[in-house]
Amino acid sequence: MGIEILAAGSCVPSRVVTNDEMSRMVDTSDEWIVTRTGIRERRFCAPGETHLGLARTAAERALERAGIDRSRVAVCIAATVCADFLTPSCACLLQRELGLPEETACFDLNAACAGSLYAMRTARGFLTPEKPYALVIGCETLSRLSDFTDRSTCVLFGDGAGALVLALNGEAPEMTDVLGSRGNSEALFIPGAAGAEKSFVRMNGQAVFRFAVDIIPRCIGGLLQKSGARLEEVDWFVLHQANERIIDNVAKRLGLPPEKVFKNLARYGNTSAASIPIALDELLASGRARSGQRVILVGFGGGLTWAGIMVTIGGSI
Repeated sequence: MGIEILAAGSCVPSRVVTNDEMSRMVDTSDEWIVTRTGIRERRFCAPGETHLGLARTAAERALERAGIDRSRVAVCIAATVCADFLTPSCACLLQRELGLPEETACFDLNAACAGSLYAMRTARGFLTPEKPYALVIGCETLSRLSDFTDRSTCVLFGDGAGALVLALNGEAPEMTDVLGSRGNSEALFIPGAAGAEKSFVRMNGQAVFRFAVDIIPRCIGGLLQKSGARLEEVDWFVLHQANERIIDNVAKRLGLPPEKVFKNLARYGNTSAASIPIALDELLASGRARSGQRVILVGFGGGLTWAGIMVTIGGSI
């Protein structure tokens, strides 16, 4: 039995924050941000917009597009580093908000920007012919964890949520995955509640860049080796939307056709675990991605964590 992406949905906050607006908060400029990251604007939650609200809307859109019986959802996993509560989990609250059965396994997962892919791999283990569906949500409100005196980080991140419905399908190929981690608390971290330092994102940009341009090709190569597929047989590459220079560097190194590499970070910035699901939803909504196509997803982030998944787009899209 294989796995396919049956549907996607996303939700971003109403407040658009341009680079010019950021330059009024911190010593930066539109030119500085664009040339170093490719980001032109991002979304921040306005008053009344919540992490749970973003996750709920994205999940509802994905479930409605999938057109499935919600009683047959085996698991709901929310990938996040900044839920509204330490407990109850975002996923547990979504069970109530979405009307999922109480027998649905619901929990949050923290693997930073690789979180949604870790969640996809984890969800695979819950699926059975009786309950063949999984709901995976990546949701972040990183504007609430940003230090607006640190121009090296606060200009990078945005808020948003993306959701995927995965389905067990006897005719679909098996999902291929590579995952890993490297214990590192210096390159990219957020101090916890127990410490004296405020819980703001801290990052060594050069270290993360070096890590990313090394690990993404390794993930793609690992997926091709495990699956037996060739690079030219992959229809789409959706990489974590952290920095345009990282994406372009990897694409050039591997010889990826630019038209197969999806990018939307110019409008949303780095939304961490939400990045890949939001990008997938936009790619599918554009009509360019079609049923039966093969997509490679690669995420990387704090931890340091990384994950790659090769999966097929399902028949309902």
